[in-house]
Amino acid sequence: MMKTVIKNALIVNENRCYRGIISIVDDIIDDIIEYGDDADIDSKVDEITLDSDIVIDAEGGCVMPGVIDDHVHFRQPGLTDKADIDTESAAAAAGGVTSYFDMPNTIPQTTDIESLEDKFRMAAESSHVNYSFFFGATNSNSHLFPSLDPHRIPGIKLFMGSSTGNMLVDNDDALDDIFSHTDMPIMVHCEDTDIISANMAKAKVLYGNDPDVTHHPEIRDRKCCMESSSRAVRLARKHGTQLHIAHVSTADELTLVDTPSQDDNDGMCRSESNITLEAVIGHLFFDDQDYQRLGTKIKVNPAIKSHDDRMALLKALAEGRISVVATDHAPHLLEQKEGGCARAASGMPIIQFSLPLMLSLTDEGVIDICRVVQLMSHNPARIFGLRQRGFLRKGYKADITIVRRQEWTLDESMILSKCKWSPLTGHQFSWMVTHTLCNGHIVYDQGRIDRTYIGEPLVFR
Repeated sequence: MMKTVIKNALIVNENRCYRGIISIVDDIIDDIIEYGDDADIDSKVDEITLDSDIVIDAEGGCVMPGVIDDHVHFRQPGLTDKADIDTESAAAAAGGVTSYFDMPNTIPQTTDIESLEDKFRMAAESSHVNYSFFFGATNSNSHLFPSLDPHRIPGIKLFMGSSTGNMLVDNDDALDDIFSHTDMPIMVHCEDTDIISANMAKAKVLYGNDPDVTHHPEIRDRKCCMESSSRAVRLARKHGTQLHIAHVSTADELTLVDTPSQDDNDGMCRSESNITLEAVIGHLFFDDQDYQRLGTKIKVNPAIKSHDDRMALLKALAEGRISVVATDHAPHLLEQKEGGCARAASGMPIIQFSLPLMLSLTDEGVIDICRVVQLMSHNPARIFGLRQRGFLRKGYKADITIVRRQEWTLDESMILSKCKWSPLTGHQFSWMVTHTLCNGHIVYDQGRIDRTYIGEPLVFR
């Protein structure tokens, strides 16, 4: 039996910030004791820590549930020149992320049972934090949904536009089958392919065969997002399906859910409990003016759009229209980012720095630190039915992140992602992740990754 104690902690959990001590036995939170006004607290802390194997003094820091990133592309199998589970899960741990859900557009695609099982085997050998994998929908595989184990995976990933191979699903009959054949959540990438194709054709006439990246938000415009997202909402309402719209990028899409009532303080939109929205880091921290400075390094799908869209997304974080913040972490080699709208790959590596970025919003007064924890830990666990994770509670798995205010500047030597670049190189941060505990194990400790540690498969519902 291993006992770990985190003392002198400012605990941030379930809409409260309070001083306390957390006792962990093996992989489980054994107790959480609030300091309060007890004059004898020092002796109680000494008693708790007396028989502990490891003591972490969190004085000056904040202790929160580990981040659950519901949207990553770790590229394994088939695309491991860009990234792999080993390198990207190490970057996740350094960023305070203790659990991730990986996307199905690998090679081969995760659209059959054998490919899904292969991914679990790979993660069991090399993932340094906890893991699971979305099953990818196609035009013809909804018959496989009943054979999926809903306790092992978060749900179905559906590309309703703009995808490769046979993962593009925009046929009405196929979509009806998908939305009616599962009780699990469906996460949807919403962009209308016909609108994108027409816009790209016009852009090539005006700007040549590879239009400059500054035209990316014109080609993948707000109309293509709103048309597709609205269609997904109609299908979810028709079939009563749990729908999670990925990487919302426009102010328009925010109107698809209502603002929660004032007495709903858990950060979830209750007006329509089966429909939730996700925002990702790229759309929250960049806008179309940044293409001039960063070029294709911030080329992602859906496109990063206007300053007004970004401001609307930030406002929606506080209002509750957006329920989850994730990364859409999607590494490419730098040479694969060369070119313009047609040639440069879309996607950016960001998972190692997502939590410090979100905490910067607390300094700016956009949201408070409790809301950061709701968006990045509590709500992903709630929406996907993740068992015993996402909260600091007695009896829950000890997935814990410790952060502190500290200024530091990112240079490339710090980047753990295999691609070794970031659009944030040179950025000055005001928050730093100091420790990440995964199942009670210290997997990240002030710059050091324990690469011998392997996380656990996640359990749902």
